[in-house]
Amino acid sequence: MFTKPNIFKQFQHLIAAESTRHGGVSPAPYCSLNLGKNTEDAIGNVSANRLRFCTALGFQPEQMAWSKQVHGDQVQVVTAPGGAEGFDALITNQAGVLLSVSVADCTPILVFDKKNNALAAIHAGWKGTAARIISKTIQKMQSLYGTNGADCYAYIGTCIEECSFEVGSEVADVFSEKLKRFDAARNKFFVDMKKANQHQLLEQGIPLLQTEVSSFCTVQNRVNYFSHRADNGVTGRMLAVIGLIGT
Repeated sequence: MFTKPNIFKQFQHLIAAESTRHGGVSPAPYCSLNLGKNTEDAIGNVSANRLRFCTALGFQPEQMAWSKQVHGDQVQVVTAPGGAEGFDALITNQAGVLLSVSVADCTPILVFDKKNNALAAIHAGWKGTAARIISKTIQKMQSLYGTNGADCYAYIGTCIEECSFEVGSEVADVFSEKLKRFDAARNKFFVDMKKANQHQLLEQGIPLLQTEVSSFCTVQNRVNYFSHRADNGVTGRMLAVIGLIGT
């Protein structure tokens, strides 16, 4: 149903997890733990799945904050649970609020500032990554909460990996040479989204030893994860969530 990043397990009052596709009630092609509201799955199925997921982690769906994501670089400051639109990163320093982002190939990033009890949940597609959404999020946390990269721990979640992220030059051109490779036989580029986002974390002063990167690919491990690309756009969504409870 979910995995918990090892990097966060040392923090007793922190809930952080990303869902898998298992343990829900949705039928094919959304089987079975589809947590995405913006799919053609029945809303009753999604609600039941969200209740199962949240309850298993120790909170209620009503405690979540989210946004309708637009593959941009805007950061929402969250002070209470509920929804928004047009933001791909959420930050808060409020206990009891679970930040969430929805993914099915794009990269989820979770950040915890242990000194200031500040949190971020980031949805980074290639457009958001190219627009440096992680850097903008950490800088926003710094301005509002006093966040310093050295005090942060971060998780780069399950997403499409370089071996499966085949793109044309119009996408490849926005990434540096160290983040892509060209396959002459296929006349296509392959971009490494995990590395691109990890570079931004490091640039913001988060130590390498305080970061964790998922070892799974949504395309290559589609038995356990939803993949928009592998399933030709008709698939479910995972959630990555982070929040402080009982502090």
